[in-house]
Amino acid sequence: MNEIIELLFNFWVGLAILVLIIVKLSVKFVPQNRAYVVERFGKYNKTMEAGLNFLIPFMDKVGHDRNLKEQAVDVPSQSSITRDNISLIVDGVLYLKVLDPFKASYGVDNYTYAVTQLAQTTMRSEIGKIELDKTFEEREALNTNIVAQINEASAPWGVQVLRYEIKDIEPPRTVLEAMERQMKAEREKRAVILESEGERQSAINVAEGNKKSIVLAAEADRAEQILKAQGEAQAIIAVADAKAKALEVIGAAAIEETGQKAIQLDLAAQAIEAKQAIAKESSVILLSDEKTGAANVVAEAMTIINMINKKKSEEFSLDE
Repeated sequence: MNEIIELLFNFWVGLAILVLIIVKLSVKFVPQNRAYVVERFGKYNKTMEAGLNFLIPFMDKVGHDRNLKEQAVDVPSQSSITRDNISLIVDGVLYLKVLDPFKASYGVDNYTYAVTQLAQTTMRSEIGKIELDKTFEEREALNTNIVAQINEASAPWGVQVLRYEIKDIEPPRTVLEAMERQMKAEREKRAVILESEGERQSAINVAEGNKKSIVLAAEADRAEQILKAQGEAQAIIAVADAKAKALEVIGAAAIEETGQKAIQLDLAAQAIEAKQAIAKESSVILLSDEKTGAANVVAEAMTIINMINKKKSEEFSLDE
């Protein structure tokens, strides 16, 4: 009896263990952004996506585990020849993603290696189409062209290349030295141009300053002449006004008898002073006669005064 109980116990224990093994083999939890390619008896059956999935034990098995995340693949350095026959060492990095796990598993043996080799050959082809100077200027265009050609060729593999970046372009040492000399010459050329432009601008500024200085000096001289002319005109007007006022005073005094005698005395004194001055300046002495004597001069002056007085008397009578 004990043997039968022990046999039944071992049977149920073995059955439980078998059930656990079957459950473990039949249940699969697929992580996020991964895909399991299931094969049944060595033939593709289905693709399990993220979450809870079931298999038939001993019939189905996971043949391939594919990562659906974006992957960065380093492209090894390689030698490429430009259009102008310059050898370059170029490397890059490739960003790709698996879109179809079935094609990535059965369309190519190793899609990462295949895409890397395709990127190298495409890069050599694209660099061979352009000259050395353009490789540095058109790096973005090179990346775009390489991605387009890789995607066209890798479509049957279920892989999409998102972008390609050239990391480094290394020309030969002789070319680097020539480029350095060229850049140095360009910098010196720009320095000379900038210096000449500075000298030109400085000369222009000096010339404009001189021009403005001359204009300001001319304007100052003109203003000075105008002020001087205005001063002289005002002085002439003041002298004329003074003479007019003096004549008015003399005319007013000439009407009276005392004024006439004063004028006679003044005229006689002026005549005597004039003849004395002539005698000092000349070796010839002119003697006075009756017509040129002081009395005659005074008489002539009195005649003029009498005529002025007569004219003023007539004007006064007409006014009344």
